[in-house]
Amino acid sequence: MAPDHAALYEAFASHDPRFDGIFFIGVTSTGIYCRPVCTARTPRAANCRFFDNAEAAERELFRPCLRCRPELAPGTAPVDDAHRIASLVAYRIQEGMLDNGSSLEDVAGKFGWSSRQIRRIVHKELGVSPMQLVLTRRLLLAKQLLTETALPITEIAFASGFASLRRFNDAFRGRYGMPPTRLRSAANGAVPAPTAGDTFTLQLAYRPPFDWDGMLRFLCARTLKGVERVDSHAYYRTVRLGGHTGWIHVRNVPLKRMLLVELTHTLMPVLPTLLRRLRNLFDLDARPDMISAQLMRDPVLGDMVERNPGLRVPGAFDGFELAVRAILGQQVTVKAATTLAGRYADAFGERVETPHHSLTHLTPTAERVAELRVDDIASLGVIKSRALGILALATEIASGRLVLDAGTEPEAAMKQLVALPGIGKWTAHYIAMRALRWPDAFPKEDIALRNRLGGVTVARAEEMSQPWRPWRSYATLHLWESGADRK
Repeated sequence: MAPDHAALYEAFASHDPRFDGIFFIGVTSTGIYCRPVCTARTPRAANCRFFDNAEAAERELFRPCLRCRPELAPGTAPVDDAHRIASLVAYRIQEGMLDNGSSLEDVAGKFGWSSRQIRRIVHKELGVSPMQLVLTRRLLLAKQLLTETALPITEIAFASGFASLRRFNDAFRGRYGMPPTRLRSAANGAVPAPTAGDTFTLQLAYRPPFDWDGMLRFLCARTLKGVERVDSHAYYRTVRLGGHTGWIHVRNVPLKRMLLVELTHTLMPVLPTLLRRLRNLFDLDARPDMISAQLMRDPVLGDMVERNPGLRVPGAFDGFELAVRAILGQQVTVKAATTLAGRYADAFGERVETPHHSLTHLTPTAERVAELRVDDIASLGVIKSRALGILALATEIASGRLVLDAGTEPEAAMKQLVALPGIGKWTAHYIAMRALRWPDAFPKEDIALRNRLGGVTVARAEEMSQPWRPWRSYATLHLWESGADRK
C-alpha cells in the first residue's frame, strides 16, 4: 500500500468515511480487524497493521470486528489495468463460478489466461490466493446473514456458497474460533426479528457523498414498465437470476451511509450474485473523493463536479436488458425509448405475480428473444434495422459468445458489439459505461455531449477528454446531467 503507516493511522483515527473499504486495520492487541469508520476506542498506532482488503487481514488470522462489521464495507472500483484484471476475476468468483462445479481453470478460460496467471495476478493485487478470496467472501456474507437476519443457519450456509452445513461450520470455526450460533448471539445481543411476509432485509454500504435523488431521477426516466418501479424514495424491480425469481425493494438510509435491500426468500440461492449486481447498479463501490479531485481540475467540468460531487454512474442489473434499451434509444428521446422498452417487456417478458401492482413482468431473456422473428420485434414500432440488432444481440448472448456484465473485459466486449448489425460506437460505449462498469467509457459521438462541450467535433471531444481519464464515464454523466438533453 502506497500511503505510509502514519497517514493511514491518521485517516483511521479521524474515522473518515471516504476511506471506508479502501483499507482495513488489524489490531494486534485484540486480534480484531476493523474498518476506518469503526467507532470503538482507537488503539495505539503501534498496535495497528494495515491491509488493502479484508481477505489479507483474515489471512493473517485477524477476526472481523462485531461493531463496525467489515463485511459491510464498500468495495473498490478498478482503476489501473492490473487491478482491473484482478477485479474482473474477483467479480466472476463473486458471481458464483466456483460454486457451480467450475474450476479455477474454467474461470481463467473466460479471460483467455492460464490458472497460473490468474493466481499470480490475484495474489499480486489482492494479497491472497483465489481460493482464499472465495472462502473469505463466503464467510463474510454468512456473517452478515447471521447478524442481520433470523434465517436458519442451514439456509445461510447454502446461500453463502458452502456445499454442506458441516463444511460451513468447520470453515467458520477454523477462521473465527467460534461456531456460527455463538456469533449470532453475540451480534447486538439478539437475533433480529424476521421481516413480515416472505422477505428479509440486508444492508449495502457506500462512501459519501452519494446523490441518491439523482440516481433515482436517472432510473425513473428510464423505468422498464412492468419490470421496474421508481418513486421519490425507492427502487423496485422483479428479478430473475438463473432459475430463481422474486423481487427487490431498495431505499437509502443516508445517516448510516447504506442502502436497505428488501428481497424475497426465493432469491436466497443466488444471493451473492444479487448483491453484487445491486452494488453495480447503484455504483456503490465508487471513490467520489478520487473522481471529483481529478475532474474538478478541468475548467470545463469543475463547476459541474463541485455542484454534485456525489454523482454516480447508474449501472445495469441485467446486461442484456440494458443493451436492448441502448439500441432502442438510438437517435430518439429518452421518453420515446422508454415507451418502446415498455412495449418490449410487455410482449416478451414472462408475467409474474408480486405484491406490487406495478411489477408484473420479468425482463425478457436473451434465449426468449433469440427465438423471435425480426417482424415480431418490429411490430412494436421498432424500425427493422434496430430489430435486427436486438435479434443479433440476443443470439450472441444466448449462445454464450457474448457476456455483458462487470466481469467482462470492456475493450473485447465492445469489439464484439460493434461487429453486430445496428450497434455502433455510441451504443457500445454506453453499454460499457453502464453494463460493463467501465469507468473510462466515452461516447464521444453523442451530440448532446458535444453540444455541452461547445459544439465540438468528435475528434475535438476525444482530445478534450484525455485529462479526465480514467473517469470519463463520470465526466460524461456530469455533462449530460448539466444540460437539457439527457441520454
